[in-house]
Amino acid sequence: MTRRLSRRRYVVGTGAALTTGLLAGCSGGGDGGDGNGGDGSAGEPADDVPSEIDDYLTENEARLYEGTIADYTGEDEVVVDVGAGEVGFAFDPAAIRISSSTTVVWEWTGEGGAHNVASAEGSESDFESGDAVAEEGTTFEQSFDDTGIQLYYCTPHQSNGMHGAIEVVE
Repeated sequence: MTRRLSRRRYVVGTGAALTTGLLAGCSGGGDGGDGNGGDGSAGEPADDVPSEIDDYLTENEARLYEGTIADYTGEDEVVVDVGAGEVGFAFDPAAIRISSSTTVVWEWTGEGGAHNVASAEGSESDFESGDAVAEEGTTFEQSFDDTGIQLYYCTPHQSNGMHGAIEVVE
């Protein structure tokens, strides 16, 4: 008698093997010991998003926001892409954590039309890049010396979910 592998047996066996592999990969347990959910590298996503940031980004349906904050503490300068995502209506990363005295550089991708960066009501600082521009490579820089929450958006695409946030820590 020949043993033939039926399609059903193949699918069930493959599914079981994949599930076992995925579960084994998920059981690595731990966040690398740095407390931010990553391996300690700059920009690693952390789950401890301040409620003010989470509320702002969630309520405004911020594109590319997935309930985490990219941790860039200890960096002198951080770059945020302006015009990110499938249609160019996002900041990437949408939420960042930086140390005080860090400079954030928003850099235009050239996607999604003309953009700007403007602080939102309730932000610790007032800042604005000026008129909306579409040119790739355009930059706007802002240093944040005081700790607190910085909320911002793109004026032309605010209703499209183009919002971002910064937590400035000591």
